Amino acid sequence: MPDYVPNVRLRAWRNQEKLNRAQMAEKINTTPIGLAQRLTCDEERIRRWEAGEVKWPRAEYRLALTQLTGKEPEGLGFSQGRRNESRLIEAHIIPADALRAEADLYGTMELAQQLQASDVGTGTLEALAEAVDLLCRAYPVVPAGTLRDRTQKRLAQINHLLAGRLTLDQHRELLVITGWLTALLGCVHYDLGEREEAETARRAAFEMGRQVGHGELMGWAHEMSAWFALVEGRYEDVVTAARMGQAVAGTSSAMVQLTLQEARGLARIGDGREADRALTRGAEVLGSLPMPDHPDHHFVFDHAKWVFYAATCYTWLADDDRAEEHARETIQMHTRPDGTSNAPMRVADAHIDLGIVHARRGDLDAAVEQGLAAFDIDRRSLTDLVNRAGDLDRVLRQRYRREVLAAEFHERYVTARRALMSRRPDLLD
Repeated sequence: MPDYVPNVRLRAWRNQEKLNRAQMAEKINTTPIGLAQRLTCDEERIRRWEAGEVKWPRAEYRLALTQLTGKEPEGLGFSQGRRNESRLIEAHIIPADALRAEADLYGTMELAQQLQASDVGTGTLEALAEAVDLLCRAYPVVPAGTLRDRTQKRLAQINHLLAGRLTLDQHRELLVITGWLTALLGCVHYDLGEREEAETARRAAFEMGRQVGHGELMGWAHEMSAWFALVEGRYEDVVTAARMGQAVAGTSSAMVQLTLQEARGLARIGDGREADRALTRGAEVLGSLPMPDHPDHHFVFDHAKWVFYAATCYTWLADDDRAEEHARETIQMHTRPDGTSNAPMRVADAHIDLGIVHARRGDLDAAVEQGLAAFDIDRRSLTDLVNRAGDLDRVLRQRYRREVLAAEFHERYVTARRALMSRRPDLLD
């Protein structure tokens, strides 16, 4: 699993210009400085730049890039003298341990609270905020049902605190903490196919954000609305909700996520030009944000996620070469040497993207192999999995209706859909 931070600004520029890596390398070689210096840029050099393995190219290549793009190197995502930021930040607590760490922290917090004279003190609020962060970091790998139950339990305990003696500042801070926890609950409800409960939680999170003027929290509530609409096939609503969220989110992870959701909605309706523009805007905002301390946090947008979202956008736009490039890199970035993943739901979607690409190219065996790999991943968003598996199933049934392998995948898809409709995720085990 590579530990470099992808250069999404450079990749976004290349994608918007409709260039593959070989074409971009050739254009660099034929710039004025490229010809004068007889540069020999190739696909591998472009790949290393985009993967973040090279943070600051040699002077002649920096000049060639500026001549080609009209942008300074910094505007293309390069940075000088920041080697310590060239690798993905390692979390002190890995997501798989976050749930246990949250339980330990919460037990300590309750004990400390009993010793305080007031109902809620500064230490309690800080511990609560840290506990919620740990739950948000558990989201990528902890089973949705387990996380839902823990989140509901914590919300009940925090709501008890809201009824106690609070200053105005304490009340505001506790509302923000509760808002993030409620937003997380909405996400896991939706993962489990609990649509009404998810929407109730989403609305509650938005209202808490509105009450305290917290733009990023409101932005994530709009993002959830865009996500729900995307899965449910309401693609115009995706774009509308994403743009509404951008109006309040400020320069934040929510803003990046909202622009990428807008790109996905645009890709679904076939507007490749505007989808590329949204992807580029997202890359620009992401490049302006500080590197996150915990990129595994559900409400933090990391650079690898941009590559993942782009993969699905290009799959829906039937840009197969670009879709395959981004999907393969998503799997590579999130797969550890032992074969496990730090972002299994992203990897599952990337397998579906590759399955669709293979199916379009006539390779049924590879298509079904990739599709079945998505079902074999333990941590799943059942709602999203059924939606994306349906994309692949439609392609397989259109092109290979009488093939045994296509029928085998269809059976797995129908089982998953039945598990979602009956709220029985155990049917897939």
